[in-house]
Amino acid sequence: MKETVNAPARSGTSAADRFFFAAFIVAVAALLFIGGSLATAVGVAPGPQITRAYEGGKAYYAKLFHHDNVFASDLWHPARTELQGVSINDERAHSGVTLYTSGHEPAAYLISMEGELLHKWHRPFSRVWNDSAAVKEPQPDSHVYMRKAIPDTDGNLLVVYEGAGDTPYGYGMVKLDKNSNVVWSYLQPTHHDFDVAPDGRIFVLTHEIIDEPAPELRHLRTPRLDDFLVILSPAGEELERIPLLNAVEASDYRQLLWEISSFALADPLHTNSVHVITEDDARHFTFGSPGQLLVSFREPSAIGVVDPNEQKLVWAAKGYWTGQHDPHILENGNILLFDNRGNFRKPEGRSRVIEFDPQTMQLVWQYAGTAESPLDSDIRSYSQRLRNGNTLITESNGGRILEVTTEGEIVWEFTNPVRGGPGNDRIPIICKALRLDAYIAAAFLQASLET
Repeated sequence: MKETVNAPARSGTSAADRFFFAAFIVAVAALLFIGGSLATAVGVAPGPQITRAYEGGKAYYAKLFHHDNVFASDLWHPARTELQGVSINDERAHSGVTLYTSGHEPAAYLISMEGELLHKWHRPFSRVWNDSAAVKEPQPDSHVYMRKAIPDTDGNLLVVYEGAGDTPYGYGMVKLDKNSNVVWSYLQPTHHDFDVAPDGRIFVLTHEIIDEPAPELRHLRTPRLDDFLVILSPAGEELERIPLLNAVEASDYRQLLWEISSFALADPLHTNSVHVITEDDARHFTFGSPGQLLVSFREPSAIGVVDPNEQKLVWAAKGYWTGQHDPHILENGNILLFDNRGNFRKPEGRSRVIEFDPQTMQLVWQYAGTAESPLDSDIRSYSQRLRNGNTLITESNGGRILEVTTEGEIVWEFTNPVRGGPGNDRIPIICKALRLDAYIAAAFLQASLET
Protein backbone atom coordinates (compact mmCIF):
# COMPACT_ATOMS: atom_id res chain seq x y z
CA MET A 1 0.00 0.00 0.00
CA LYS A 2 1.31 3.38 -0.96
CA GLU A 3 1.86 5.75 1.94
CA THR A 4 0.51 9.23 1.82
CA VAL A 5 3.04 11.83 2.78
CA ASN A 6 1.51 14.91 4.45
CA ALA A 7 2.98 18.35 3.67
CA PRO A 8 4.86 19.85 6.58
CA ALA A 9 3.04 22.56 8.57
CA ARG A 10 4.25 26.18 8.05
CA SER A 11 6.34 27.43 10.91
CA GLY A 12 6.30 31.10 9.81
CA THR A 13 4.84 33.64 7.42
CA SER A 14 6.00 34.43 3.95
CA ALA A 15 7.63 37.72 2.93
CA ALA A 16 4.44 38.69 1.13
CA ASP A 17 2.40 38.12 4.27
CA ARG A 18 4.75 40.27 6.33
CA PHE A 19 4.66 43.04 3.75
CA PHE A 20 0.85 43.19 3.67
CA PHE A 21 0.66 43.05 7.49
CA ALA A 22 3.11 45.95 7.78
CA ALA A 23 1.15 47.89 5.17
CA PHE A 24 -2.01 47.26 7.17
CA ILE A 25 -0.41 48.62 10.36
CA VAL A 26 0.88 51.70 8.51
CA ALA A 27 -2.57 52.30 7.01
CA VAL A 28 -4.26 52.05 10.42
CA ALA A 29 -1.68 54.41 11.93
CA ALA A 30 -2.18 56.86 9.07
CA LEU A 31 -5.95 56.77 9.54
CA LEU A 32 -5.56 57.33 13.26
CA PHE A 33 -3.17 60.23 12.60
CA ILE A 34 -5.48 61.80 10.04
CA GLY A 35 -8.49 61.25 12.27
CA GLY A 36 -6.69 62.74 15.25
CA SER A 37 -5.55 65.71 13.19
CA LEU A 38 -9.08 66.34 11.94
CA ALA A 39 -10.49 65.97 15.43
CA THR A 40 -7.93 68.42 16.73
CA ALA A 41 -8.60 70.88 13.91
CA VAL A 42 -12.37 70.91 14.34
CA GLY A 43 -12.31 70.64 18.11
CA VAL A 44 -14.00 67.23 18.36
CA ALA A 45 -12.95 64.82 21.11
CA PRO A 46 -10.33 63.58 21.63
CA GLY A 47 -8.69 66.36 19.59
CA PRO A 48 -8.77 69.10 22.25
CA GLN A 49 -7.60 66.66 24.89
CA ILE A 50 -4.67 65.60 22.69
CA THR A 51 -3.77 69.23 22.06
CA ARG A 52 -3.95 70.12 25.73
CA ALA A 53 -1.82 67.15 26.71
CA TYR A 54 0.76 68.05 24.06
CA GLU A 55 0.86 71.73 25.03
CA GLY A 56 1.05 70.85 28.72
CA GLY A 57 3.90 68.43 28.12
CA LYS A 58 5.74 70.96 25.97
CA ALA A 59 5.35 73.68 28.63
CA TYR A 60 6.48 71.31 31.37
CA TYR A 61 9.55 70.28 29.34
CA ALA A 62 10.40 73.92 28.67
CA LYS A 63 10.08 74.72 32.38
CA LEU A 64 12.38 71.85 33.31
CA PHE A 65 14.91 72.87 30.62
CA HIS A 66 14.96 76.52 31.67
CA HIS A 67 14.99 75.51 35.32
CA ASP A 68 18.47 74.05 34.83
CA ASN A 69 19.82 76.61 32.34
CA VAL A 70 18.86 80.22 32.91
CA PHE A 71 21.08 81.28 29.98
CA ALA A 72 18.66 79.45 27.66
CA SER A 73 15.79 81.64 28.87
CA ASP A 74 14.82 84.98 27.35
CA LEU A 75 16.49 86.79 30.24
CA TRP A 76 19.86 86.44 28.50
CA HIS A 77 20.91 87.19 24.91
CA PRO A 78 24.18 87.13 22.96
CA ALA A 79 26.13 90.28 23.81
CA ARG A 80 26.35 92.60 20.81
CA THR A 81 29.19 94.70 22.18
CA GLU A 82 32.04 94.62 24.64
CA LEU A 83 30.95 97.98 26.05
CA GLN A 84 29.99 98.06 29.73
CA GLY A 85 28.41 100.88 31.71
CA VAL A 86 28.23 104.44 30.38
CA SER A 87 29.98 104.85 27.02
CA ILE A 88 28.43 108.18 25.92
CA ASN A 89 27.60 111.11 28.20
CA ASP A 90 27.14 114.23 26.11
CA GLU A 91 26.32 117.60 27.66
CA ARG A 92 23.07 117.62 25.69
CA ALA A 93 21.78 114.68 27.72
CA HIS A 94 19.02 115.32 30.26
CA SER A 95 20.73 115.43 33.65
CA GLY A 96 19.43 113.27 36.47
CA VAL A 97 19.65 109.69 37.68
CA THR A 98 18.47 106.49 36.02
CA LEU A 99 16.51 103.69 37.68
CA TYR A 100 16.59 100.33 35.91
CA THR A 101 15.98 96.60 36.42
CA SER A 102 18.02 93.74 34.96
CA GLY A 103 17.23 90.14 34.08
CA HIS A 104 20.17 88.59 35.94
CA GLU A 105 18.83 89.12 39.47
CA PRO A 106 15.73 90.43 41.31
CA ALA A 107 17.09 93.92 41.85
CA ALA A 108 16.66 97.58 40.90
CA TYR A 109 19.58 99.98 40.43
CA LEU A 110 19.85 103.74 40.70
CA ILE A 111 22.83 105.14 38.79
CA SER A 112 24.29 108.57 38.09
CA MET A 113 24.88 110.02 34.63
CA GLU A 114 28.45 108.68 34.89
CA GLY A 115 27.18 105.18 35.70
CA GLU A 116 28.04 105.24 39.40
CA LEU A 117 25.78 103.00 41.50
CA LEU A 118 23.93 105.27 43.93
CA HIS A 119 21.60 102.70 45.44
CA LYS A 120 20.47 99.11 44.94
CA TRP A 121 17.29 97.33 46.01
CA HIS A 122 17.61 93.55 46.11
CA ARG A 123 14.91 91.12 47.25
CA PRO A 124 14.83 87.52 45.97
CA PHE A 125 11.33 86.24 45.35
CA SER A 126 11.95 83.32 47.70
CA ARG A 127 12.05 85.93 50.50
CA VAL A 128 8.73 87.36 49.36
CA TRP A 129 6.83 84.15 48.60
CA ASN A 130 4.51 82.50 51.13
CA ASP A 131 1.76 79.86 51.08
CA SER A 132 -0.88 82.42 50.06
CA ALA A 133 0.85 83.07 46.71
CA ALA A 134 -0.98 82.14 43.53
CA VAL A 135 2.21 80.58 42.17
CA LYS A 136 2.65 77.43 44.26
CA GLU A 137 5.93 76.21 42.75
CA PRO A 138 7.92 79.26 41.68
CA GLN A 139 11.04 79.09 39.59
CA PRO A 140 14.39 79.40 41.41
CA ASP A 141 15.55 82.91 42.27
CA SER A 142 17.94 82.91 39.29
CA HIS A 143 14.86 82.86 37.01
CA VAL A 144 12.73 85.44 38.85
CA TYR A 145 13.40 89.11 38.12
CA MET A 146 11.86 92.53 38.69
CA ARG A 147 9.99 93.40 35.52
CA LYS A 148 9.26 96.96 36.58
CA ALA A 149 10.22 99.18 39.49
CA ILE A 150 9.14 102.77 40.12
CA PRO A 151 9.43 105.06 43.14
CA ASP A 152 6.25 105.56 45.14
CA THR A 153 5.21 108.91 46.58
CA ASP A 154 6.07 107.84 50.15
CA GLY A 155 9.71 107.09 49.44
CA ASN A 156 9.37 103.37 48.80
CA LEU A 157 9.76 101.29 45.65
CA LEU A 158 6.92 99.48 43.87
CA VAL A 159 8.00 96.30 42.10
CA VAL A 160 6.44 93.62 39.88
CA TYR A 161 8.10 90.18 39.76
CA GLU A 162 8.00 87.74 36.83
CA GLY A 163 9.36 84.22 36.44
CA ALA A 164 11.12 83.16 33.23
CA GLY A 165 10.14 79.83 31.69
CA ASP A 166 6.85 79.59 33.58
CA THR A 167 3.15 79.95 32.75
CA PRO A 168 1.64 82.03 34.22
CA TYR A 169 4.83 84.04 34.43
CA GLY A 170 3.31 86.80 36.60
CA TYR A 171 4.51 86.27 40.18
CA GLY A 172 3.43 89.18 42.36
CA MET A 173 3.82 92.80 43.38
CA VAL A 174 5.52 94.27 46.45
CA LYS A 175 6.39 97.57 48.01
CA LEU A 176 9.97 97.73 49.28
CA ASP A 177 11.54 100.27 51.60
CA LYS A 178 15.02 101.70 51.09
CA ASN A 179 16.61 98.68 52.75
CA SER A 180 14.67 96.24 50.52
CA ASN A 181 12.32 95.21 53.33
CA VAL A 182 8.78 94.26 52.28
CA VAL A 183 6.22 96.90 53.28
CA TRP A 184 3.35 94.92 51.71
CA SER A 185 2.92 92.22 49.12
CA TYR A 186 0.20 91.23 46.66
CA LEU A 187 1.07 87.71 45.56
CA GLN A 188 -1.30 87.27 42.67
CA PRO A 189 0.12 86.74 39.13
CA THR A 190 0.94 90.37 38.35
CA HIS A 191 2.87 90.88 35.13
CA HIS A 192 4.34 93.46 32.78
CA ASP A 193 3.09 96.80 34.01
CA PHE A 194 1.30 98.93 36.58
CA ASP A 195 0.59 102.60 37.21
CA VAL A 196 -0.34 104.72 40.21
CA ALA A 197 -3.31 107.09 40.05
CA PRO A 198 -3.19 110.57 41.64
CA ASP A 199 -5.30 109.26 44.54
CA GLY A 200 -2.74 106.52 45.29
CA ARG A 201 -4.69 103.59 43.84
CA ILE A 202 -2.59 101.14 41.85
CA PHE A 203 -3.69 99.67 38.52
CA VAL A 204 -1.80 96.47 37.80
CA LEU A 205 -2.11 93.70 35.21
CA THR A 206 -2.65 90.08 36.26
CA HIS A 207 -3.40 86.91 34.32
CA GLU A 208 -4.88 83.48 34.91
CA ILE A 209 -5.26 80.18 33.06
CA ILE A 210 -8.94 79.83 32.12
CA ASP A 211 -10.21 76.33 31.42
CA GLU A 212 -13.66 77.27 30.10
CA PRO A 213 -14.55 78.32 26.54
CA ALA A 214 -15.65 81.89 25.96
CA PRO A 215 -19.28 81.51 24.79
CA GLU A 216 -19.05 84.07 21.98
CA LEU A 217 -15.37 83.48 21.20
CA ARG A 218 -15.12 79.77 20.56
CA HIS A 219 -12.22 80.27 18.16
CA LEU A 220 -10.02 81.01 21.18
CA ARG A 221 -8.22 78.05 22.67
CA THR A 222 -9.04 76.38 25.94
CA PRO A 223 -7.23 76.49 28.26
CA ARG A 224 -5.93 79.98 27.60
CA LEU A 225 -4.20 82.80 29.44
CA ASP A 226 -6.63 85.65 30.14
CA ASP A 227 -5.63 89.12 31.34
CA PHE A 228 -7.22 91.11 34.14
CA LEU A 229 -6.88 94.67 35.35
CA VAL A 230 -6.70 94.77 39.15
CA ILE A 231 -7.19 97.89 41.24
CA LEU A 232 -5.26 97.94 44.51
CA SER A 233 -5.50 100.33 47.41
CA PRO A 234 -2.34 102.28 48.35
CA ALA A 235 -1.83 99.56 50.99
CA GLY A 236 -1.88 96.78 48.38
CA GLU A 237 -5.39 95.47 49.07
CA GLU A 238 -7.41 94.26 46.08
CA LEU A 239 -10.40 96.53 45.43
CA GLU A 240 -11.60 95.35 42.02
CA ARG A 241 -10.72 92.91 39.24
CA ILE A 242 -11.74 93.60 35.64
CA PRO A 243 -11.59 90.83 32.97
CA LEU A 244 -10.02 92.51 29.95
CA LEU A 245 -11.26 89.89 27.48
CA ASN A 246 -14.81 90.78 28.53
CA ALA A 247 -14.01 94.50 28.33
CA VAL A 248 -12.99 94.10 24.68
CA GLU A 249 -15.79 91.68 23.77
CA ALA A 250 -18.43 94.06 25.21
CA SER A 251 -17.13 97.02 23.21
CA ASP A 252 -17.51 98.40 19.70
CA TYR A 253 -13.99 97.11 19.04
CA ARG A 254 -14.72 93.42 19.58
CA GLN A 255 -13.42 92.63 16.09
CA LEU A 256 -9.93 92.88 17.58
CA LEU A 257 -10.53 89.44 19.07
CA TRP A 258 -11.09 88.03 15.57
CA GLU A 259 -7.89 89.53 14.19
CA ILE A 260 -5.52 87.48 16.33
CA SER A 261 -3.00 85.14 14.71
CA SER A 262 -3.59 81.43 15.16
CA PHE A 263 -0.41 81.02 17.21
CA ALA A 264 -1.75 83.49 19.82
CA LEU A 265 -5.21 82.03 20.40
CA ALA A 266 -4.12 80.65 23.78
CA ASP A 267 -2.94 84.12 24.88
CA PRO A 268 -5.28 86.32 22.84
CA LEU A 269 -4.59 89.78 24.25
CA HIS A 270 -1.19 89.59 25.97
CA THR A 271 -1.81 92.96 27.60
CA ASN A 272 1.57 94.51 28.33
CA SER A 273 0.99 98.11 29.39
CA VAL A 274 -1.34 100.24 31.50
CA HIS A 275 -1.15 104.00 32.05
CA VAL A 276 -3.60 106.10 34.06
CA ILE A 277 -4.97 109.03 32.04
CA THR A 278 -4.57 112.14 34.19
CA GLU A 279 -6.35 115.48 33.90
CA ASP A 280 -3.29 116.91 32.15
CA ASP A 281 -3.32 114.01 29.66
CA ALA A 282 -7.03 114.42 28.92
CA ARG A 283 -6.67 118.11 28.07
CA HIS A 284 -4.88 117.20 24.85
CA PHE A 285 -5.92 113.57 24.32
CA THR A 286 -9.56 113.62 23.22
CA PHE A 287 -10.04 109.84 23.22
CA GLY A 288 -9.79 109.41 26.98
CA SER A 289 -11.01 110.98 30.22
CA PRO A 290 -9.31 111.35 33.60
CA GLY A 291 -9.30 108.05 35.45
CA GLN A 292 -9.52 105.93 32.31
CA LEU A 293 -6.58 103.75 31.28
CA LEU A 294 -4.43 103.61 28.17
CA VAL A 295 -3.54 99.96 27.55
CA SER A 296 -1.57 97.95 25.00
CA PHE A 297 -2.65 94.57 23.58
CA ARG A 298 0.37 92.94 21.96
CA GLU A 299 -1.24 90.09 20.01
CA PRO A 300 -3.79 92.15 18.06
CA SER A 301 -1.13 94.91 17.82
CA ALA A 302 -3.65 97.39 19.21
CA ILE A 303 -3.75 100.09 21.83
CA GLY A 304 -6.89 101.34 23.53
CA VAL A 305 -8.62 103.08 26.41
CA VAL A 306 -10.42 101.10 29.10
CA ASP A 307 -13.03 102.71 31.35
CA PRO A 308 -12.73 100.96 34.73
CA ASN A 309 -16.20 102.07 35.79
CA GLU A 310 -17.92 100.71 32.69
CA GLN A 311 -15.39 97.84 32.48
CA LYS A 312 -15.33 98.36 28.75
CA LEU A 313 -12.92 99.32 25.99
CA VAL A 314 -14.08 102.77 24.82
CA TRP A 315 -11.44 103.51 22.17
CA ALA A 316 -8.92 101.46 20.21
CA ALA A 317 -6.49 101.92 17.35
CA LYS A 318 -4.26 99.78 15.16
CA GLY A 319 -1.56 101.27 13.01
CA TYR A 320 1.86 100.75 11.50
CA TRP A 321 3.30 99.07 14.60
CA THR A 322 3.59 95.39 15.53
CA GLY A 323 4.03 93.73 18.92
CA GLN A 324 4.29 97.15 20.60
CA HIS A 325 5.01 98.07 24.23
CA ASP A 326 4.54 101.07 26.51
CA PRO A 327 2.25 103.55 24.72
CA HIS A 328 1.80 106.72 26.73
CA ILE A 329 0.41 110.18 26.16
CA LEU A 330 2.74 113.12 25.60
CA GLU A 331 2.09 116.72 26.62
CA ASN A 332 1.03 117.56 23.06
CA GLY A 333 -1.59 114.77 22.98
CA ASN A 334 0.49 112.52 20.75
CA ILE A 335 1.36 108.95 21.71
CA LEU A 336 4.88 107.62 22.13
CA LEU A 337 5.43 103.85 21.98
CA PHE A 338 8.10 101.22 21.42
CA ASP A 339 7.36 99.42 18.15
CA ASN A 340 9.08 96.07 18.64
CA ARG A 341 8.59 94.47 15.23
CA GLY A 342 7.28 97.13 12.87
CA ASN A 343 10.53 98.29 11.30
CA PHE A 344 11.67 95.87 8.62
CA ARG A 345 14.37 98.03 7.08
CA LYS A 346 17.87 96.69 7.36
CA PRO A 347 20.52 97.11 8.64
CA GLU A 348 18.92 99.29 11.32
CA GLY A 349 17.05 96.44 13.01
CA ARG A 350 13.37 95.66 13.28
CA SER A 351 12.49 97.89 16.26
CA ARG A 352 11.86 101.59 16.54
CA VAL A 353 10.32 104.20 18.82
CA ILE A 354 7.53 106.20 17.24
CA GLU A 355 5.48 109.27 18.07
CA PHE A 356 2.17 109.64 16.26
CA ASP A 357 -0.90 111.87 16.29
CA PRO A 358 -3.91 109.76 17.36
CA GLN A 359 -6.27 112.20 15.65
CA THR A 360 -4.79 111.76 12.18
CA MET A 361 -2.65 108.63 12.81
CA GLN A 362 0.19 110.57 11.19
CA LEU A 363 3.74 109.53 12.11
CA VAL A 364 5.33 112.58 13.74
CA TRP A 365 8.73 111.25 14.81
CA GLN A 366 10.67 108.02 14.97
CA TYR A 367 14.00 106.61 16.00
CA ALA A 368 14.93 103.35 14.30
CA GLY A 369 18.62 103.05 15.09
CA THR A 370 21.48 103.18 12.63
CA ALA A 371 23.63 100.68 10.78
CA GLU A 372 26.33 101.19 13.41
CA SER A 373 23.89 101.05 16.33
CA PRO A 374 20.80 98.99 15.39
CA LEU A 375 17.69 99.03 17.54
CA ASP A 376 16.38 95.49 17.87
CA SER A 377 14.31 94.06 20.71
CA ASP A 378 11.72 91.41 19.95
CA ILE A 379 9.93 91.74 23.31
CA ARG A 380 9.78 94.10 26.30
CA SER A 381 11.41 97.57 25.88
CA TYR A 382 10.23 101.06 26.80
CA SER A 383 10.62 104.74 25.99
CA GLN A 384 10.36 107.99 27.94
CA ARG A 385 10.11 111.52 26.55
CA LEU A 386 12.29 113.77 28.68
CA ARG A 387 11.66 117.41 29.53
CA ASN A 388 14.41 118.65 27.22
CA GLY A 389 12.80 116.89 24.24
CA ASN A 390 15.19 113.94 24.18
CA THR A 391 13.89 110.37 24.40
CA LEU A 392 15.20 107.71 26.77
CA ILE A 393 14.95 104.24 25.21
CA THR A 394 15.27 100.84 26.87
CA GLU A 395 16.41 98.26 24.32
CA SER A 396 15.76 95.20 26.45
CA ASN A 397 17.25 92.41 24.32
CA GLY A 398 20.41 94.42 23.77
CA GLY A 399 20.81 95.11 27.49
CA ARG A 400 21.09 98.79 26.64
CA ILE A 401 19.69 102.20 27.60
CA LEU A 402 20.17 105.12 25.24
CA GLU A 403 19.09 108.72 25.12
CA VAL A 404 18.60 110.29 21.69
CA THR A 405 17.87 113.80 20.49
CA THR A 406 15.01 114.72 18.17
CA GLU A 407 17.55 114.46 15.34
CA GLY A 408 18.33 110.88 16.33
CA GLU A 409 21.79 111.45 17.79
CA ILE A 410 22.77 109.34 20.80
CA VAL A 411 23.82 111.63 23.67
CA TRP A 412 23.83 109.07 26.52
CA GLU A 413 24.35 105.33 26.39
CA PHE A 414 24.55 102.67 29.09
CA THR A 415 25.18 98.96 28.47
CA ASN A 416 24.51 96.36 31.14
CA PRO A 417 27.94 95.60 32.65
CA VAL A 418 26.95 92.04 33.64
CA ARG A 419 27.99 89.07 31.46
CA GLY A 420 27.38 85.35 31.83
CA GLY A 421 27.00 82.03 30.08
CA PRO A 422 29.57 79.30 29.31
CA GLY A 423 31.70 81.67 27.24
CA ASN A 424 30.83 84.76 29.30
CA ASP A 425 29.41 86.18 26.06
CA ARG A 426 25.78 86.64 27.04
CA ILE A 427 24.18 89.79 28.42
CA PRO A 428 21.08 90.04 30.64
CA ILE A 429 18.13 92.08 29.48
CA ILE A 430 17.41 95.49 30.89
CA CYS A 431 13.71 95.35 31.62
CA LYS A 432 12.81 99.00 32.10
CA ALA A 433 14.70 102.25 32.66
CA LEU A 434 13.36 105.52 34.01
CA ARG A 435 15.19 108.86 34.16
CA LEU A 436 14.49 110.82 37.35
CA ASP A 437 15.48 114.38 38.13
CA ALA A 438 18.31 114.31 40.64
CA TYR A 439 16.40 116.35 43.24
CA ILE A 440 13.41 113.99 42.97
CA ALA A 441 15.64 110.97 43.49
CA ALA A 442 17.36 112.63 46.46
CA ALA A 443 14.01 113.45 48.07
CA PHE A 444 12.78 109.94 47.31
CA LEU A 445 15.78 108.30 48.98
CA GLN A 446 15.61 110.67 51.96
CA ALA A 447 11.89 109.98 52.46
CA SER A 448 12.54 106.26 52.28
CA LEU A 449 15.35 106.56 54.84
CA GLU A 450 13.11 108.47 57.25
CA THR A 451 10.32 105.90 56.99
